[in-house]
Amino acid sequence: MKGSLVIVAFFALGVACGLAQVFPFDPARTDISFYTLCALMFCVGVGIGSDPQTLRNFRQLSPRLMLLPLGTMAGTLAGAAAASLLLAHRTTGDCLAVGAGFGYYSLSSIFITECKGAELGTVALLANIFREILTLLLAPVLARWFGPLAPIAAGGATTMDTTLPVITQASGRRFVLISIYHGFLMDFSVPFLVTLCCRL
Repeated sequence: MKGSLVIVAFFALGVACGLAQVFPFDPARTDISFYTLCALMFCVGVGIGSDPQTLRNFRQLSPRLMLLPLGTMAGTLAGAAAASLLLAHRTTGDCLAVGAGFGYYSLSSIFITECKGAELGTVALLANIFREILTLLLAPVLARWFGPLAPIAAGGATTMDTTLPVITQASGRRFVLISIYHGFLMDFSVPFLVTLCCRL
């Protein structure tokens, strides 16, 4: 839990620095985030490579775990459809499109803005950012209360990159490859499902 709070604190510090325009340039318009992510993935790779037991554990996992991305998609879309019942000013298709971002805020918000307008695109951006932040913050709690797969399902499309270190810490190294596989399939599905939901 402490590690998650530190991560969120750094996020809040970044927001504050952005608002105060501390940097003479806009970090969002540079490749800093990309190189940081590459360094993060390198560290995760070193961790996996230095522990051969991780790969052996992956081969011993139940094939049913390969269905985890489908469960995450179904659960997320069911939740989005339920939320549409409470939002009279939004159609079920709008809510499904936001949910179908699965935490991939940068891509989903662009698709939704193009199809449905800037307002819903902003909602999608914020909703998917909050999904990622909540996963970073609550991964240890989710793993303890609901099992090691819960943080992976909560992370959605982010489980192969930004939330992977927290998931590794909360669920254990033997779930790293499942997390990467899960994130990859979720990432791949976002453009298709968001576009489909926007047409409903």
